Amino acid sequence: MSAGRFFIARHGETVFNAAGRMQGEAAHTPLTRAGFAQADEMGRVLREHLGGGPKLALWSSPTGRALQTLAILAEHLELDWHAARTDARLSEIDMGSWGGRLYRDIQAEVGEFVDRAAGLFTRRAPGGEWYDEIAVRLGGWLEAHEHEPGDRLIIMHGISSRVLRGMLTGRRTGPNAAPRSPIRSRKDRSLASTAASRRCCTRATAASACRARLLSPARAHLAKPRSLPYIARI
Repeated sequence: MSAGRFFIARHGETVFNAAGRMQGEAAHTPLTRAGFAQADEMGRVLREHLGGGPKLALWSSPTGRALQTLAILAEHLELDWHAARTDARLSEIDMGSWGGRLYRDIQAEVGEFVDRAAGLFTRRAPGGEWYDEIAVRLGGWLEAHEHEPGDRLIIMHGISSRVLRGMLTGRRTGPNAAPRSPIRSRKDRSLASTAASRRCCTRATAASACRARLLSPARAHLAKPRSLPYIARI
């Protein structure tokens, strides 16, 4: 495994996030104004931490929301967005027949399916993926690029990024993971996103990917469906 650092970030808020709609592997759900602002803040923080033109390999899920977010970060970092590589294995969890539906409608039909404290699905969507299957595809991506040197910026999604971080740090990624602190109002979420992004970029410990550790248990867990993006340095 390469000794380079992994900067892993979730895309900005989308129209699906704002509406409480199940997004999953949807190919293109555009960012909201808040989502663009979040990406801009992440880019500012990364620029503050890494400077302009850092030696950083750019990776992204092929979804529009991830690529939009990466474009803003790349501009801050003075890096060429066109040089970014995409891989479908970095995509979000496949939500099967629940994809595109409102969370409230799914809950009315099947009952509670999200652990609100941990921010994790507790029930598999019909025809959808589960955590171990995400780990298999992410493991294939890691293996395919394990000998590539240098740091990487990877823009992906809430659940898939949590699984990847869990694999890199030896943490559990399934529905029995420990809870995280909820963030409720949009204003509070925005402030928390800004602060968390700054802390993630400045206080994390760099290590080889196999032995890396996250900042703290509170920031190691999956974002809720409408929560803001984060940057984790591994």
